[in-house]
Amino acid sequence: MHMADALLAPAVAATMYAATAVTVGASVKTLRKDEATAKLPAMAVTSALVFAGQMINYTIPGTGSSGHLCGGMMLSALLGPQAGFLSMVVILTIQALFFADGGLLALGANCWNMAFYGCFVGYCLLWRPIMRSKLFGKLGTKAAGRVRIILASVLGCVITLQLGAFSVVLETSVSGITELPFGAFVGIMQPIHLAIGLVEGLITSAVLVFVYEARPELLMDVNTGDAVQSKCSLKTTMIILAVVVAIVGGGLSLFASANPDGLEWSMFGNAESGYSENMGLDEENYGVSSAAAEVAGSIQEKTAFLPDYAFANSDSAAGTTVSGLVGSAIVAGIAVLVCMAGGFFRKKKAAANA
Repeated sequence: MHMADALLAPAVAATMYAATAVTVGASVKTLRKDEATAKLPAMAVTSALVFAGQMINYTIPGTGSSGHLCGGMMLSALLGPQAGFLSMVVILTIQALFFADGGLLALGANCWNMAFYGCFVGYCLLWRPIMRSKLFGKLGTKAAGRVRIILASVLGCVITLQLGAFSVVLETSVSGITELPFGAFVGIMQPIHLAIGLVEGLITSAVLVFVYEARPELLMDVNTGDAVQSKCSLKTTMIILAVVVAIVGGGLSLFASANPDGLEWSMFGNAESGYSENMGLDEENYGVSSAAAEVAGSIQEKTAFLPDYAFANSDSAAGTTVSGLVGSAIVAGIAVLVCMAGGFFRKKKAAANA
């Protein structure tokens, strides 16, 4: 769902940057020092896991399309909405700057569409209420906890991806992209992202159920009663997740689907593989052009040292492996720094007030 710069008018892009910046500021301000310190290992590893997971496009059968993990629901369930949102912003920024995945002008919109809904709407309206409820059994009962995690993950991913996809349609409509009439675009975008959301929900639930079995206290709003015992130490759990990051980013990413993702498929179709043309846009000439988009594009050309997760001007598979490993490491490091910054400013403010 990474939007390109051509899909946004500069005024719309600026508005979405402002909305994202306000949410980032509020999230940094909300993080307390003790919370920031406690979240550092999980924030580093899970942020890297989402980055690596987004590299793997999975085929949506019978459509000619593919989808990939967004990760907002997963991160908010593990870190809380504020730290989860900051982690997603880090991931999307690194993707845009260093891998040319998503437009730089469109970064604010991409953060909103892919991070805000999963981290705040999904967490506050779905994850927390379901996990605190007594659905399927008493709190602290392990079997009931598993079912609640699966339900919250699937519902959360489906609903928040629908909101994100609808936001893309609204943003392109307000931007005056006449090649994407509102009704037709909605009619294509929503169903394909429903399918993508279902798969993401299953992936998210698998990861969160593993964490629930290994270290249940790492999950937000989970009742860790006597019936919920940890099977692994925190160190072992983090090592297992780190190994998964290396395997996914450095190995499984080589087998990602070549089909266009849900947004690209909606706009351009996949006629080359015998599927629908959908909106039938020309991939080389669509959307709006602006001086701001040109400047953003020129900056991105200079900063993206592994464009499209590959070595520049090379078809070597090693480029994908390097991208997965290097990108995951960068994301992990910066996510930790952002979380530490949140704790630092909160502590500094508390000291000043004292």
